[in-house]
Amino acid sequence: MNVPFLDLKAQYVSIKQEIDAAVGSVLSSCQFVLGAHVKEFEENFARYCGVKHCIAVDTGTSALHLALLAAGIGPGDEVITAANTFIATCEAISYCGAIPVLVDMDEKTYNINPKLVKAAITPKTKAIIPVHLYGRPAPMAEINAIAKDAGLVVIEDACQAHGATYKDRPAGSWGQSGCFSFYPGKNLGAYGEGGAVVTNDDAAAEFMRLLRDHGSKQKYHHDAIGYNYRMEGLQGAILNVKLKHLPEWNRLRRAHADRYRQKLAGANLMLPPPDDDSQSVYHIFAVQVDDRSRFQDDLKEEGIGTLIHYPIPVHRQKAYAHLTWPSYPVTERQAGRIVSLPMFAELTDEQIDHVAAAARRSVDL
Repeated sequence: MNVPFLDLKAQYVSIKQEIDAAVGSVLSSCQFVLGAHVKEFEENFARYCGVKHCIAVDTGTSALHLALLAAGIGPGDEVITAANTFIATCEAISYCGAIPVLVDMDEKTYNINPKLVKAAITPKTKAIIPVHLYGRPAPMAEINAIAKDAGLVVIEDACQAHGATYKDRPAGSWGQSGCFSFYPGKNLGAYGEGGAVVTNDDAAAEFMRLLRDHGSKQKYHHDAIGYNYRMEGLQGAILNVKLKHLPEWNRLRRAHADRYRQKLAGANLMLPPPDDDSQSVYHIFAVQVDDRSRFQDDLKEEGIGTLIHYPIPVHRQKAYAHLTWPSYPVTERQAGRIVSLPMFAELTDEQIDHVAAAARRSVDL
């Protein structure tokens, strides 16, 4: 049995008629950049996240950049974030001329450790970016309390957490802004690049809308030096269709995670923890094993796709070699052990059982 790591075609086939009609609508209207379809998606996604505003952009990285600029982050400022994030989180900080300050992860949840956040604050610290890694929200109540005491802005990197909740409140609604990516493989994925910032801050929303379109509110009138961060009309229309299905897709992912836990209980590997105050949407189902190379080879022989998120931490990347970093023992240990198993809404029970059986054979030898 072949089990791909991700099967985007299976999702498309399930909603083909809706998608084809939405694409045809954009082609008929010729609103290819921003336009009515993007505006409709912004309204729908803001409502879905429980906030007032959604600013649709071209990537999740752009969303983080705009959110930081709207928070007044600039050269020399320090921004605290997780050591085990994708590099885009740190790149957005660097785009502002600010300095990323990394803190280690919580070993059980993979999310940022609040105790270490508090210890990392200096007079130069201006913001905290918690990352809801793999679709599991970070402990936002603790992080917000730390930020409030220190007078810091909180910007959520929710790029993997579409529809996740913490204490029954949507990811993206806890900070001044929440940032999402709609890269094709995400739980809510475009058919190309896409991103968005959500916020309840009226002034921040207006500023980010200005910056995403060359600093312009009115065509050929430019009030600021901005960026070309606009979302395409096709992506807005496609995301509108997919958003209707997202709650069910996330429900299926949670069911798949439960089945993985059931089938892998007692195996010689570390599983992601079950939900507590948070409700994960399992963008990634990551396990930890002692001999990762052999584990991946064993699963590959049985037709199973796996990936590693992320094999090289940000502080070990050549791009950030100019900064001096302390050690991050939990992140570094996890980076050598973590493996992502197949996870997408259209997985069947038979496929999950096949993956779990192969994983057991590999780790329990």
